[in-house]
Amino acid sequence: MARLAVLVAAAVLAFLTATEVAAKKWTVGDNKFWNPNINYTIWAQDKHFYLDDWLYFVYERNQYNVIEVNETNYISCNPNNPIANWSRGAGRDLVHLNVTRHYYLISGNGGGCYGGMKLAVLVEKPPPPPAAAPIKNSATRTFTLSGFASQFVIPVAVFAAVGTMGDAVLRMW
Repeated sequence: MARLAVLVAAAVLAFLTATEVAAKKWTVGDNKFWNPNINYTIWAQDKHFYLDDWLYFVYERNQYNVIEVNETNYISCNPNNPIANWSRGAGRDLVHLNVTRHYYLISGNGGGCYGGMKLAVLVEKPPPPPAAAPIKNSATRTFTLSGFASQFVIPVAVFAAVGTMGDAVLRMW
């Protein structure tokens, strides 16, 4: 039983200390989508694009597309020699931002780029998680878990919850 309690406590600690930043799916242009006569520089200016985010392009598939080009071709709206063609034919395309760098995306069909269908984003590493606030609760104690070199400060309520979960598991058996 003591071993189970230590394992459950370690699992709870791992869960409580784990921080994960969820990737975001950005609909390019929001409810205006990927269309001409929209300033995508303004659309992107107050947004932060992080590693593993996604850009979701919605557009008329027979008129436009989504291609990635270098900065020079982005500035001149030149669709020749694209880095990648993200169009899959349905007019609903995803670009995975899986490298921290600049992405230059244009519509190379139908004069879309000249009509404003161009988007440049800088993908950054996610910011570090905020530091945990110090525990200011009189119901905290310092426990040393055998097998661990350091001490952990854990609210007594966590141990009470772990004990309750352990009792429930044992009752099911």
